[in-house]
Amino acid sequence: MIERIAILGTGLLGTSVGLALRAAGFHGSIVGWNRSAEGAQVALAAGAIDSIAADPLQAACESQVVLLALPIFATLDFMEKLAPLLGSEHLVTDVGSTKAQISAAASRLYNAPERAAFLPGHPMAGKERGGASLGDAALFRGAVWLFTDDPAVQRSPHSAELVKGWREWVGAMGSKTLDLDPARHDELVGWVSHLPQFVATALSALLEEEVGDAPELKDVGGRALREMTRLGASPYSMWRDIAYTNTEAVAASLHALEQHLAHLRENLRTPELRDEFEQANRFRQGQ
Repeated sequence: MIERIAILGTGLLGTSVGLALRAAGFHGSIVGWNRSAEGAQVALAAGAIDSIAADPLQAACESQVVLLALPIFATLDFMEKLAPLLGSEHLVTDVGSTKAQISAAASRLYNAPERAAFLPGHPMAGKERGGASLGDAALFRGAVWLFTDDPAVQRSPHSAELVKGWREWVGAMGSKTLDLDPARHDELVGWVSHLPQFVATALSALLEEEVGDAPELKDVGGRALREMTRLGASPYSMWRDIAYTNTEAVAASLHALEQHLAHLRENLRTPELRDEFEQANRFRQGQ
């Protein structure tokens, strides 16, 4: 039974997890830590955490479940620091948007006799902006929470019980769970999550360059502009790590899109333009 949780990183996702756990009926203790003291204070005031940890490593040692709600490189750094400190009575999990490097580190540092369990996770939920002030207890309702756990791992009974318990709390927060191979995870999110972000970033940057100073822009730009550029408000600080750790998948999807855009450009006056619209409509109808 999980009674003590440490959330390291009380930004949007970390704060939302704390709020969602409370809304789902979790009555144990939740301690939080954030590199920005202000973010931790906001999470505390919102009721997402019960207390703020002075030392994140000590807080992790004193908890049963440690959630790393941090950028990917910071997650990898904490994985290295925590591994020698924790034992089979601990479970570490994360919310990182890429999983190959995290899963590889988990296999190297965790999930062995006398070591803590590590359950790589990725909730497919978020907002274009981050921060504890945007924490939302309903953020994970109806979302898919992906795991890239190794089915061959033989955990201790206690570690296995913690993994089972955390999966149950993820379900209680309103998420459907899905297990994927780490490489397949990164390939898929490269297409359905990372590509849309980089398209929105490129489009927003282009519009700023070409018409950003046009006084009529707010009047002329309607719903299409708002929807297509919403993700353009996302922070570089988060997407830098994603670009570095999923470079091949993102580059491949961007290259494929470049080819499709060239095809559209070359066929603006041919029936092949209709074929592109029909194919796009088929994809939308299947969603």
